Amino acid sequence: MFQLIYISTARPDVDQHEVGRILGSARRRNHADRITGLLVFDGKRFLQALEGDRGLVEDCYARIRKDPRHRAPVTLSEKEIGKREFGDWTMAWSRVDHIDGELPLAEMVDSLVAQTSDPNTRALFRSFARIDRRAA
Repeated sequence: MFQLIYISTARPDVDQHEVGRILGSARRRNHADRITGLLVFDGKRFLQALEGDRGLVEDCYARIRKDPRHRAPVTLSEKEIGKREFGDWTMAWSRVDHIDGELPLAEMVDSLVAQTSDPNTRALFRSFARIDRRAA
């Protein structure tokens, strides 16, 4: 089992409806390819983990890198894992700026990553959820 985590910047005109289209397409394709993961969007950046067969995850990431809605994708982590850290979710997702205050988001992300075996993966998603976006 292979896991890839990346961060990218959304094109400025990517809105909630566009993210919905991205999610719908990703979930259909991921289901067919048996890719699971987590996507968090803060209105400006995407942080995403993809898990599955190495070749299929790499193909998925290649499509993301070519997608003009994503700019400057940066791979944060690539590794072999013993089992899926994000369960059977074809793509669990959260939009940071639609949640009032930081605590509810932090709690939601905490629950989504609670079962991950890698403390670095947990810390990455937890810290992303806790960024003070008023100052960012």
